[in-house]
Parts: sequence; structure tokens; C-alpha cells
Amino acid sequence: MTPKDPEIGRSVQADGLQTNYLEQGEGEPVVLIHGSGPGVTAYANWRLVMPELARHYRVLAPDIAGFGYTERKADPDYTLDGWVRHLVAWMDAVGVPRARIVGNSFGGALALAIAARHPERVERLVLMGSVGVDFELTPGLDAVWGYEPSEDNMRRIVKLFAHDSRILSEELVRSRFQASMRPGYQASFSRMFAAPRQRHIAALATPEEAIRRITQPALVVHGRDDQVIPVSNAWKLNALLPNSDLHVFGNCGHWTQIERKDDFCRLVLDFFADAR
Repeated sequence: MTPKDPEIGRSVQADGLQTNYLEQGEGEPVVLIHGSGPGVTAYANWRLVMPELARHYRVLAPDIAGFGYTERKADPDYTLDGWVRHLVAWMDAVGVPRARIVGNSFGGALALAIAARHPERVERLVLMGSVGVDFELTPGLDAVWGYEPSEDNMRRIVKLFAHDSRILSEELVRSRFQASMRPGYQASFSRMFAAPRQRHIAALATPEEAIRRITQPALVVHGRDDQVIPVSNAWKLNALLPNSDLHVFGNCGHWTQIERKDDFCRLVLDFFADAR
């Protein structure tokens, strides 16, 4: 018997796409939205934190349109409007009218946009190493979005994500490289983030006046040593979101949920349990 691929979970139709998603636990829903690194899937992004969060909540993590095992169409809408529409349709399909939403990096931009455009769908908001505001393209993000498939290139990309290189293994590099080589993956990835790339940051940004109108409790989390998304984004989001707290992890890069997994889970669970 062939072992089940842990990256493939359940599947539903959402906005015309057969959408792959992972689900664990019971109770009030938590939605986890992954980032945009090459080879990323919901599983790759959230595999370490899902079991802990699922001890307390129903945790769901989709493969965003254009990523992972979600269906790819010949004429995709890889825009903020398209991604938000797909995510809201997916929430409807899995029976989640309102959720605590956690967005990582690119996923933070989507979470922020959902909170601004569909506030009734968001109970609380966690933004981790988040895009969603305007900032100057970093060399790290330019390298991530400009990835061309090779093991050497993937090794360089993975080193950008983590502050502590001890967590990086050749097995990790190899698995992410192989994921980036799945049929159709690189075609969709390169289409999303073609050069010049500063424009994609602007396209993923929610207007500042709209962010100021988000009243749900929000937690902004960032690694101080992030080489991909500048920590100044966290300060900016904290200043714009009227009911937000900020936590910056020292000696931590872009992979907060991996490098500081236990601390991240405690922080998020405490925030979710806060009665305010």
C-alpha cells in the first residue's frame, strides 16, 4: 500500500477550482494562509503548528490558487481580487462563515484584504512576516519571487528564510526543489511574480485608510532578522491597525512558525483566548 502524501488533504470546489486543503481538530475555526515561496504548500508552511493549534480549534489550511495541489486553470486570475474571491468561496465551501485567520507573508496580504473587504468573515487576525502594505522590494524577496528551478537556487532561497542555518537540511532543500518541479508549478509561479517585481508589492497592498478601518483584534508577528520581508512592515501594520499588538522575535528570520514554533504557538493561542 502506498503511503498517503501528507500534502494532499480534502478537496472542495471553490470559485471554479478543485481546492486542496488540510484540516485537523474540532471547535471554532482557524484558517491558515500560506506564503509564496517556491515549492510551498499548506503542509510545507503549517505542518509544525497545525497539530498544536488543532488541540484547541478546528484548523484549516488551503493551497491557495496557483500553489500546491489546488487545480490550475488555463486562464488564472492571479491577482489580489482573484485570491480573495477564491478564499472566501473556499470558506463557504467548507462551512466557515467566520474564522480566526493567520496569514504568513504573501498570505498575510490575503488575510489583511479579507479583513478589509469582508470584515464579517474575520474574528481575529494574525499577520506573520506580512506583506499587504507598500515597501521597497528587498533583495531577498526579489530572489524568492525570481526563483528558477535548481537545487542550488533552492538552497540559496531556503537560507534566506531562516536566521539559524542549523534547521536547514539537504532533505529540506531537496523536497522543496522537487515540489517546485511539479508539472505546471513553475509556469504559474513565474507568471505571478514576473519582473519587475516592485509592482507586485503594490498590487498586494491594502490601502492604508482601509487598514485603519479594520477593528478586529490583530496580532502582528515578525522575525527581527527577516531578510525577505522587512521588519519595518510589522511596525507599520501595528501603527495602522487600531486594535493590534506587536511581537518581534529576536534571532529569527522569515520562518517564525518554524524557527520559533513553540513560542509562536503559545503567542497565537494566548491571543486567540484573550477575552477582549
